[in-house]
Amino acid sequence: MAYINTAAHNEFAPLRRAAELLEGFKAKRELRRKYLELYNELDALSDRDLNDIGISRYNIADIARKHVYGA
Repeated sequence: MAYINTAAHNEFAPLRRAAELLEGFKAKRELRRKYLELYNELDALSDRDLNDIGISRYNIADIARKHVYGA
């Protein structure tokens, strides 16, 4: 009787995992860049400008986080 080996070889599994980790890191770094960009733009506004758009300086971090991360 003949047997067929159907097991997949995972020779490149560690490389694939490293590539996935790198892509995840790049995505998180891009989100962090967007967060800091928005935070700095809002922080550069005067208190009067922030008041005109209905934002308290205290809430800048929360607003930037919700806008970028959607949480």
